[in-house]
Formats: sequence, structure tokens, C-alpha cells
Amino acid sequence: MASPTPPPGDLPGQDPSQPWTPPPAPGGRPPYGTPGQGAPPPAGQPLAGRWRRLLAGIVDAVIVGVVSSPFTYKSWSAVYDERTGTWHAEQVSHWFWGLLIGFLYYWLFHAYWNGQTPGKKIFRMRVAREDGGPIGVGQAALRSVVYVVLTATCCLGFVDLVWILFDRRKQALHDKAASTLVVDA
Repeated sequence: MASPTPPPGDLPGQDPSQPWTPPPAPGGRPPYGTPGQGAPPPAGQPLAGRWRRLLAGIVDAVIVGVVSSPFTYKSWSAVYDERTGTWHAEQVSHWFWGLLIGFLYYWLFHAYWNGQTPGKKIFRMRVAREDGGPIGVGQAALRSVVYVVLTATCCLGFVDLVWILFDRRKQALHDKAASTLVVDA
């Protein structure tokens, strides 16, 4: 493999006989695209299968739907129109509560139940950090926020779901945002 080409111009303090290497990234992590980036999790923790992830997601969606359905109803509210001086009945949707319940469901289960929701537990998988360690509370919150926002946004929930079909580490967009993987438990 050929060494990387140095950037144009002279580099002060660089030995011209040595191949050029990019400077280290902040925080000690290798820069994006570095060989080895995106390696599978440590041995003994294979990535969870795509179909099992889909089935676990369906189980979790049904649970969130059943729990949030009493709070995500549509109701009618009387609104006074000052221009015409009349009252109108307007339909009001209470979708905020469904998003909040979904966020709390995924966040609390991932953060405090070994990285597993009930669906993941049934299909024997868990969410882990990219190094294979347990997911933290903040990481679980970021993953859940991105998931709920993408799901609530037109078409992006579908893109998030389909992303795992083409990603070699089977990561959805919310996994990438939180630097997590779904591995066998």
C-alpha cells in the first residue's frame, strides 16, 4: 500500500525521508476514514441480525403505541375568531405526548436495562458502545432523541430504518449519531 501523499508545500519539522501522516484527531480518536475505522465490535459480540432488529422494533413500536394511545387522541377545541366574531370547532392533535412517551421508553430502557428494550430482550440483543461496553445515560438519551425526531419527521423514519440494510456495521442513523451498535446479548 502506498503511503499517503503529503499536502503541497513544505512542512516545518517534517523529515522529508519519512512518509507524510495526517495529524492525530482531537480526543485521540482516529480521523474519519482511517483504516480500521468501522471495525466490528470486539470478539464475542457479533452484530445483531437485521431481521431480528426489525422484529424487535415492531414489538417495541406496538408497546409504545399501546402505552401512548390514551394520550395521543384527537379532540375538538372551541376557537374564537376575532375577525368574524364567531366560535369554531377545531381539531387538535395531541402528538407531543406520543413523542415524549416514545423518547422516555427508549431512553430509560436503553440506559437502565442493560441496553435492551423489551423487544431487544425477546430477540436477545442489546445496544452497546462502539467498543462493546455498556451504553451510558447520555448516549442513550442522544440515541433516543435522534430516533424520535427522525421517526416524527416525514420520510426520515423510513430512511433511518432502511439505513441498516446498506451499512456494513448494521447501524441506523440514530446509532451513528450516538456511536452505538446493536450486538447479540
